[in-house]
Amino acid sequence: MRALGPALTARRLFPLRLCPRPPRPGGPRLSSGSAAAEAGALERAMDELLRRAVPATPAYELREKTPAPAEGQCADFVSFYGGLAEAAERAELLSRLARGFGVDHGQVAEQSAGVLQLREQPREAAVLLQAEDRLRYALVPRYRGLFHHISKLDGGVRFLVRLRADLLEAQALKLVEGPHVREMNGVLKGMLSEWFSSGFLSLERVTWHSPCEVLQKISESEAVHPVKNWMDMKRRVGPYRRCYFFSHCAAPEEPLVVLHVALTSEISSNIQAIVKECPPPETEERSQISAAIFYSISLTQPGLQGVELGTVLVKRVLKELQKEFPHLGTFSSLSPIPGFTKWLLGLLNSQAKEHGRNELFTDSECKEISEITGGPINETLKVFLSSSEWVKSEKLVRALQAPLMRLCAWYLYGEKHRGFALNPVANFHLQNGAVMWRINWMADVSLKGITGSCGLMVNYRYYLGDTATNSTSYVCSKNIKASEQVLSLVAQFQKNSKL
Repeated sequence: MRALGPALTARRLFPLRLCPRPPRPGGPRLSSGSAAAEAGALERAMDELLRRAVPATPAYELREKTPAPAEGQCADFVSFYGGLAEAAERAELLSRLARGFGVDHGQVAEQSAGVLQLREQPREAAVLLQAEDRLRYALVPRYRGLFHHISKLDGGVRFLVRLRADLLEAQALKLVEGPHVREMNGVLKGMLSEWFSSGFLSLERVTWHSPCEVLQKISESEAVHPVKNWMDMKRRVGPYRRCYFFSHCAAPEEPLVVLHVALTSEISSNIQAIVKECPPPETEERSQISAAIFYSISLTQPGLQGVELGTVLVKRVLKELQKEFPHLGTFSSLSPIPGFTKWLLGLLNSQAKEHGRNELFTDSECKEISEITGGPINETLKVFLSSSEWVKSEKLVRALQAPLMRLCAWYLYGEKHRGFALNPVANFHLQNGAVMWRINWMADVSLKGITGSCGLMVNYRYYLGDTATNSTSYVCSKNIKASEQVLSLVAQFQKNSKL
């Protein structure tokens, strides 16, 4: 087994599963006065816990001589946190930790002034380097020491992964906000990125003969195209299919991120053809395999969000497939487009409020769609696209194909967040160096596919000789590499729409 360093042993990574949080006791509700008293008592208990559990930062000269805090101090924090049943309570504790036990700004200012003063005076390099080291030391928040010592407990890293999942959820729900919380999330993410770096990850392939526990975990973790039953699972790991996952070398058979691959004769344009309900074939003819389609990637641990496991997994699987099939030259995803329907409904809603203004559809499209839906296009489409019923009308499906294809192309190619693709799946594959290759109509007719992305899916194609160049161009210059089909649809959008 690879050496993991002082903070990570096999027992410390994932063996312990924390006890479920206790439910709130039943009985009559507390009066407002009693509730306030209880809340005050809890806040005082939190403050006392943090004063006791968060280790003080030793003086710079004593940083390597100060003994580690007693294990019980960190264990108290883990136990107390695990006993908080409400998300708001956990959020409050994390907020107090972030605000009260971060960086000592007075020390940072003092050490910064010392570095600036030394730079203005001719001194030996060693003196300046030590001053810079003091500044770096002052920039380490106190709570980092708590996280570091928790990681040494049995099951400590698992606890920290769950804690970060709670922190991300609290941020999403606006239970905690502000720069101190964002900074603590970044610190914890950085620590987890080190503990789960690629050198510690093992690539494992799943087959029908894998342990039952692994198959169960893979089935339960599938977030893109849910597994229906055991026969469905057997198809997904059988002939013409590959399933891989990363585990940490200290906890084999514990999936962290899972990738499903279909081996096909061409680039797939429909997900139902891949996850269709039919008996799996008994054998696999290599001569019929000319393309590898990545159709699902799922992170099993929400607390590892932002830790680049998916990117590394795709690259490792590409190499693995090339070893198994040296003749294989076509690699592509068949990806969902989460958020497209929500984005489109937002546009329709804003235009409906502006007295029926239409800047999304041509006049002929408006007329045809209105005749089918029986009302103003913005209002009726809002109703139809909010459910999956509209796909039952062949006329409406045909009428919507051209406008929704070009709107989807613009959503993927033109809608940005800080200069990068707004859609998270697009951003993931473009960062990996893929090309936005083909948008597919009625590619996912499941309820989730229709309500989430109007049935549309997209292929991101990996040209292995160009992925590094494409990735650099996107990450550094924010340039999206796209096919003629996508660019043509974008041009149609720019011609026919006035956003």
